[in-house]
Amino acid sequence: MKTGNSYILCSLAVSALLASPAAFSASKTQIDSRVAKAVARFDRINSAHEGLEKKAVGELVFPKITKAGVGIGGEYGEGALLVGGQTVAYYSVSSASVGLTLGVAKHSEVILFNTQAALDQFRNSHGWSVGADVGIAVPSKGAGKDYDTQTIDKPDVAFVFGERGLIADASIEGSKINKLER
Repeated sequence: MKTGNSYILCSLAVSALLASPAAFSASKTQIDSRVAKAVARFDRINSAHEGLEKKAVGELVFPKITKAGVGIGGEYGEGALLVGGQTVAYYSVSSASVGLTLGVAKHSEVILFNTQAALDQFRNSHGWSVGADVGIAVPSKGAGKDYDTQTIDKPDVAFVFGERGLIADASIEGSKINKLER
């Protein structure tokens, strides 16, 4: 297959992924099961995670976010918001990017809301944009390392873990988190 045709087919596949997330929607039971497994995996990575989760007033968990692209890229994942260890709502995360994206990769993500104000801001927003609506702290050493207190004490802290796949990405992107009506 010619390179131009591959580019067009991959671009169409990414466009379809972003245009019809409902086609990939999981049930509440499926999301809950995946979230529980992701939280258990997150806790196994670093013994400090359980303490951070207990301190947080809310925890948004995306068990699997898939990113793919050839030039034009996109990502999508579904997860749940936990408050007091219980699911209170379901969310999707999606983004599109234009730039030098090539490949397919998957990862998990946990966002801890450390203050009631941060959780309320998230819950009361309509289409929360990561990087636009709030400043989320992402520990520079990754989910498996020690953290500095200045990062962990931020109102919102995001952890990315379980990266799989191969993707080269030098793009401009913003992720949007939307509530799923189930």
